[in-house]
Amino acid sequence: MSQLFADLPPDRSFLETEKRNRNTEFLHKFSIEECVTAINRENMAVFQALEKAEECLSKFIEIVESRFKNGGRLIYVGAGTSGRLGVLDASEIPPTFHEKPGRIVGIIAGGDSALRVSSEGKEDKHDGAREELDILMLTENDTILGIAAGGSTPYVLGALSYAKQKQQSIFTGLLSCTEVLRPENVDHLIVIPTGPEILTGSTRMKAGTATKLVLNTISTTLMIRMGKVYENLMIDVKATNDKLRDRAARIIASLTGLNRKRSFELLTFAGGSVKTAVVMHKCSLSQKEAEKVLQASANRLDTVLEKLEKL
Repeated sequence: MSQLFADLPPDRSFLETEKRNRNTEFLHKFSIEECVTAINRENMAVFQALEKAEECLSKFIEIVESRFKNGGRLIYVGAGTSGRLGVLDASEIPPTFHEKPGRIVGIIAGGDSALRVSSEGKEDKHDGAREELDILMLTENDTILGIAAGGSTPYVLGALSYAKQKQQSIFTGLLSCTEVLRPENVDHLIVIPTGPEILTGSTRMKAGTATKLVLNTISTTLMIRMGKVYENLMIDVKATNDKLRDRAARIIASLTGLNRKRSFELLTFAGGSVKTAVVMHKCSLSQKEAEKVLQASANRLDTVLEKLEKL
């Protein structure tokens, strides 16, 4: 009989994300309106937790920025909801900021198929991410952010440990939604204490919401700092469909004062590049000339326009 219980999983009942929420003990009796109200009220805890973590989060981004500017990558590693959110955030960077694919990477336990079909068993494999990390050929300027709502996922902790073995100079972080001690091989711990879920243990809810917001904050701030934004406009947007072409033209119109038709024409002449279009208009240059001016200014529109103002 003792052998039967020899392989019991670790007891995670002490984690805040696994505890019962006293506000929803009779959730099964809630009306639709009561469910909606309860979920909305619990979500408020997410924003309170994020506010407390601002300094810690800012420090993490500051370190990542210097490494990213030196050619390093930001690599998210997670399982289940955490992994899906990492892949989602990474996949949205190229179209939004025209950043090269592969600069921000998402790795999920179970591979791409786990994005649609749950493969929760994969998260228990401590060495499950080794192959994906080997393929990436980690460098000293890379950053790996492990994402684990409970801070204890073997797949995630194993990935961080293996990364340190492969490349000691790599920078590692862990994003957790419950208070945990900083694990070995984790350089920077980010804790967003969202508390017990409305549905016990369902970290796709408050913890998932917090995770999405944190990843949005990290990647967007990083892209802003990389010169992918001017004022509050996505000047590096990749205009690959009608919605994005419309947005690109409106950005051009906003920065040049041109009408809608002329903005679309300029966008076409600029090869679909908003930054090139703006420089072409502001400096009365051809597409190639404008591209050279941008390249000479590290491809930063703000630098070009600041120089222009000083003339």
